[in-house]
Amino acid sequence: MAKKAGKLISRQTVLAIDIGGSRVKFMTDKERTRRAFASGPDLSARAMVRQVKALTKDWSYDVISIGYPGPVINNRPLSEPHNLGLGWAGFNFERAFGRPTKLVNDALMQAVGSYQGGRMLFLGLGTGLGSAMIVDGILEPMELAHLPYRNGKTFEQCVGAAALKRVGRKKWQRAVDDVLKRLLAALEPDYIILGGGNADKVDHLPRKVRLGANTNAFEGGFRLWKKGAARPAGLRR
Repeated sequence: MAKKAGKLISRQTVLAIDIGGSRVKFMTDKERTRRAFASGPDLSARAMVRQVKALTKDWSYDVISIGYPGPVINNRPLSEPHNLGLGWAGFNFERAFGRPTKLVNDALMQAVGSYQGGRMLFLGLGTGLGSAMIVDGILEPMELAHLPYRNGKTFEQCVGAAALKRVGRKKWQRAVDDVLKRLLAALEPDYIILGGGNADKVDHLPRKVRLGANTNAFEGGFRLWKKGAARPAGLRR
């Protein structure tokens, strides 16, 4: 029976949804065709669900993974996102979609898809700054973006998309280099994976820093439904 159950699980089609500050992107592990629509400061959780449903009418899927731009607890957003509309905190996506759903921080979902073993720090350079660690297969969601960094500004305010636009690529690159250096020293990962829409604008990656692929967010969503692929952090002695 276990064998049969394993086969059934492997046949499930997973819809992975990556919610970003500028776009919502989604793909199934069978079709591997990406679709998307614009997000932005007026997008609510209910509107996001409605648009995904409308754009996937011709797709068949059994379970869903969602990468959410903020902290998650008990499979629901803990707070409203910084770059989207209202109505996200506490929203029940499983009920709204009518499918078994796993909701994780968006950086964590991309981290799961990027993981190559050991101690990995994932940083997502996009609209904001996503962050997550995976330590020997244990998932550790993090919220580094809004920690104070320098001159009264947070990490996100110095290396996010708004900072790139405000100060230009050269100064932005220097800030990214400094943040990478500080986080390597503080968290001691074996390696850092840089993802997000602006990761490819970083020149001359420091030692231990690797460029990730944005498609890894979808891969992470698919892996969340694979048995043993990743384990949430828990109380450990």
